[in-house]
Amino acid sequence: MSNLKTLKKEIAPYEKATTKESIWQIINTVGPFLILWILAYQSLAISYWLALVPIIIAAGFLTRIFIIFHDCTHFSFFKSRRANRILGTMMGVLTLFPFDQWGHDHAVHHATSGNLDKRGTGDIWTLTVKEYKEAPLKIRLAYRFYRNPIVMFGLGPIYVFLLKNRFNRKNARKKERNNTYLTNLIIAALVAILCVTLGWQSFLLVQGSIFMISGSIGIWLFYVQHTFEDSYFEVNSEWEYVLAAVEGSSFYKLPKFMQFLTGNIGYHHVHHLSPRVPNYKLEEAHNNTEPLQNVPTISLATSLKSLRFRLWDEDAKNFVSFREVKSLARKAITTRSTQPKPEL
Repeated sequence: MSNLKTLKKEIAPYEKATTKESIWQIINTVGPFLILWILAYQSLAISYWLALVPIIIAAGFLTRIFIIFHDCTHFSFFKSRRANRILGTMMGVLTLFPFDQWGHDHAVHHATSGNLDKRGTGDIWTLTVKEYKEAPLKIRLAYRFYRNPIVMFGLGPIYVFLLKNRFNRKNARKKERNNTYLTNLIIAALVAILCVTLGWQSFLLVQGSIFMISGSIGIWLFYVQHTFEDSYFEVNSEWEYVLAAVEGSSFYKLPKFMQFLTGNIGYHHVHHLSPRVPNYKLEEAHNNTEPLQNVPTISLATSLKSLRFRLWDEDAKNFVSFREVKSLARKAITTRSTQPKPEL
């Protein structure tokens, strides 16, 4: 890809937040979410299956709320850092993500994405073929369990929302720790109030369902935008930030309504190239920057292939499945066994 060094300069004009657009996005995102939540709650009086319709749509809007939160952690949603922090903390309550804690881990993800020597913070557990083969049985079993779609997209949201984000990381600064405590306190107060006023069963049916669906969507988006066949992974000495952004982050081309609900995060290559571009300018930056239009592109249909990608093959420079690794191992054994033995 040409002009890699000038790409960041080319998209610099899109890095400025527009207050009017930011406020409008809050209105057209949080407003519909609250209306759908109330509609789902009222529908429970008739049937949970009827309530499931607004629940599913509300889960989409909660995903969009998360994108606003996500932009705030990059301080890209508003021009003011303070405004980003205040709104980000509020959106963090709705999404169950502490602002400073998640912002730290996500910043590490951006700084190390695709770097084989710096994996482990803010990313999906990824082993290379060699690492997997050399790993003890318990690690291989744990990795297979972790990479199982039912576990990743079914149990994953429960772990992320209810466990991981509720506790501070080691060596967290006082400001980060306090933000986590504040977020947890506000969440606990809101849950208590809603359970008392609406009934804990009704609250759990509506909010629990919304979180499970939106959580699965969120994990899927993060997974598929970095786990596609010809992604980018290099050792630290060979790793390059721009290449990791444009080749290791996909352009997930979604239908317009899904693009709206996911806050344009399908333009993930643009976002990784410059996290300061607010989500409502990602498409514009992509369309007006020619080199960015030649990045790895996946559709809703082709993205499903990523479910079989489990390990990174450092030699072939692509993702492979467990079955492919086993097949190659069998071929190697067969080849060795059929080779003529040297005469003595």
